[in-house]
Amino acid sequence: MGTDAAILYRFCRVLDDMADGDIIDGPERLFKIRDGLLKNYQTDDPLLIEFELFITSKKLPKLVIISLIDGLLGDQEIVLIKNEFELLRYCYRVAGTVGILMCNVLDCDETDAIDYAIDLGIAMQLTNIARDILEDAQMGRRYLPESWVGDVTPEEIVQISQHPKSKRAQDICIGSKKLLNLAEQYYTSGLTGCAYLPLRAHAAISVAALVYRQIGIKTKNKGYPWFNGREFTSTSEKIICSFFGLLILYKRLFKKGQHKSILHDGLRGLPYVK
Repeated sequence: MGTDAAILYRFCRVLDDMADGDIIDGPERLFKIRDGLLKNYQTDDPLLIEFELFITSKKLPKLVIISLIDGLLGDQEIVLIKNEFELLRYCYRVAGTVGILMCNVLDCDETDAIDYAIDLGIAMQLTNIARDILEDAQMGRRYLPESWVGDVTPEEIVQISQHPKSKRAQDICIGSKKLLNLAEQYYTSGLTGCAYLPLRAHAAISVAALVYRQIGIKTKNKGYPWFNGREFTSTSEKIICSFFGLLILYKRLFKKGQHKSILHDGLRGLPYVK
């Protein structure tokens, strides 16, 4: 299982590197891979050829991989998220999909398990967005919904960052707060669902999620200073998160709860969303 998870991670990592332009002709290759998935692997792209056996043997849903690619391709354009609905669907595509694929790799294909995996992916992506507000703006992307912060452009966000005490900068702080409050709802659900995972995977994924969650907690405690750039967790904080990640394994002893379907109201119509 560990090896399979590592293979999946490498596949997703390469797709992400293609989207970021770290691989020659990356975005063009993403289109070819997407087309190859739709045409039953009729492609000459070396990545899809390399991973075809893994994808088919692990029964990874092609529509989910396509949704992931669609999310990554969307980042190639200027990004101006309009509302929370668009935000959550974006988070599903670039991160919730990875949760679904991981369920397949870990032979954890219960419907409820998939629901929780989607939530954990969304939570971590919301944290990612809150962490990278300034960096994303420098690349022409604004994931903060217009309905929260107005129609501010990425270029304006970069300019506003030079005036952290201004009202507009504080408006973006409020947007960061909303991102992290929303993330907490999805962390609460996603971490509960880790009880569906095999024991070792439960421990590893819980720790990873708690480390990411800690970024949001630090951001909150500092007053949401998005204008200072990325927030990181220290080694000691990671150790503490690891300790708590192991502690929550006791939840496996209790009856699994019911997934809160309201968390997926805005995701209807996407693959594996009930």
